[in-house]
Amino acid sequence: MSPTRSKSATIATWIAQLVAAGILGMVSFFKLTSALESIALFQQLGVEPWGRYAVGLYEAVTALLLVIPRTAALGGLLAVGLMVGAIVTHLTTLGIAVNGDSSLFMMAVTTLAAGVVIVAIRRAELPLVGRKALQAG
Repeated sequence: MSPTRSKSATIATWIAQLVAAGILGMVSFFKLTSALESIALFQQLGVEPWGRYAVGLYEAVTALLLVIPRTAALGGLLAVGLMVGAIVTHLTTLGIAVNGDSSLFMMAVTTLAAGVVIVAIRRAELPLVGRKALQAG
């Protein structure tokens, strides 16, 4: 636990990290193992198969970063960027409910919220900007 972080903040960030890593790990597995639903989704986006593999790899790396304490802040930041892209894609191209199921959209919103919590709590640990941003503010 960081000396400047309360016990409740440490617990909150770990819950957020595990939730985000769990969701990202699950969806990356489906993308990287060529689940039919993932193939259909990325065909609809016009980026099958390379887009599916790229996003699946990005998700897997982000999930791994989230469970390593030293890289959790970076993982949170990457999760935020990834989920902003996913949510924008749902709102502009796919729709909230894909084939009548809104669970992918809800998982993206949940992961975005978890990423924001992680970045907010661990912002001092972000490479290059974290400590400088805190000193300036």
